Amino acid sequence: MNRHITCFTTAAGAMALSFSAHAADVQSVKLGLAAPMTGAQAQYGADFASGVQLAIDDFNSTRPKVDGKETKFVLEALDDQADPKAGTVVAQKLVDDGIKGMLGHFNSGVTIPASAVYSRAGIPQISTATAPAYTRQGFKTTFRMMTSDTQQGSVMGRYVVETLQAKRVALIDDRTAYGQGLAEQFEAAVKAAGGTIVDRQFTSDKAVDFRGILTVIKSKHPDLIYYAGADAQSAPMLKQARSLAIKSTFASGEMSKTEAFIKIAGPAAEGAIVSLAGLPLDKMPGGPGFTRRYKAKFGSEPTTYAPYTYDGAMAMMQAMQKANSSDPAAYLPVLAKTDMKGVTSEHFAYDRYGDLRDAIITVYKCENGQWTPATVLGSK
Repeated sequence: MNRHITCFTTAAGAMALSFSAHAADVQSVKLGLAAPMTGAQAQYGADFASGVQLAIDDFNSTRPKVDGKETKFVLEALDDQADPKAGTVVAQKLVDDGIKGMLGHFNSGVTIPASAVYSRAGIPQISTATAPAYTRQGFKTTFRMMTSDTQQGSVMGRYVVETLQAKRVALIDDRTAYGQGLAEQFEAAVKAAGGTIVDRQFTSDKAVDFRGILTVIKSKHPDLIYYAGADAQSAPMLKQARSLAIKSTFASGEMSKTEAFIKIAGPAAEGAIVSLAGLPLDKMPGGPGFTRRYKAKFGSEPTTYAPYTYDGAMAMMQAMQKANSSDPAAYLPVLAKTDMKGVTSEHFAYDRYGDLRDAIITVYKCENGQWTPATVLGSK
């Protein structure tokens, strides 16, 4: 007996088969991210991650091709707790999980030890770390999303002496890689501009009481107190300084340009000065468009670091696309030659160390409970 078997496919079935075939042709390329997602600096981690995720979503929407295949970038984000030991553990896990590129870490003190893990694996790393040492280790895999402390500390040191006319300066840092590096560059610039460091004090990034070092500083009668560290310390430090009737101008490094600083310091924040890498968001080349997309995705205004992490992620994905390869060894030299128009800069480009070629620093002043741009300083 002959059996006749009739085979047919419905339109819906054909579409499903077509979709499955297309999905099979799309490769996933994993990018790593690490930042503090818990603890006192969790706000920075969330800020960092939001910019990266928006960049990935925007880039994926263009249906990019890498390795000759349509590619979807995916993100593995881990909490490094702003802790160097946890950071190296996280770094090794991301490497073991097969990431093709690393975005992070956030803190210099975590980024520097973790960078050795990525370097050994040959994986390019783009970080918000600002400590000069990060890109001076001899690794070919280290790149920045923001200006270094060499750039920021030097322009701020000159600014307080030459523009603010603060000749007698007291300096405090939190002994982290970030704080110490910024303080060293700031001190050198103050002295080069003709100013004097009348006192140099140290604290930690876990401290809450600063009255002892502030009492010593008060006796030196400085024109300005400069703190190199984060707002978890700088805001209560300023509040305590005012309670001790210290009238000196208070200036702080870039990690204090947050609303949290004003909230914690209260009325004492009035007149405080902070510096931040880059232009104000509304003055950035891609600022308006970035703001619209960010608000549409997250339902809130962009925060401080998101534009920079967006550019860092875009630089990495574009390098893979141009190299037509997700192999770190193949796209690394393309990344090193990056010169793109980003959200934060018309020329987001690297020098031979992996530092950004051009640096712009904006100085903000607290006026009527709001951060107001006071001036823009350039560094080449």
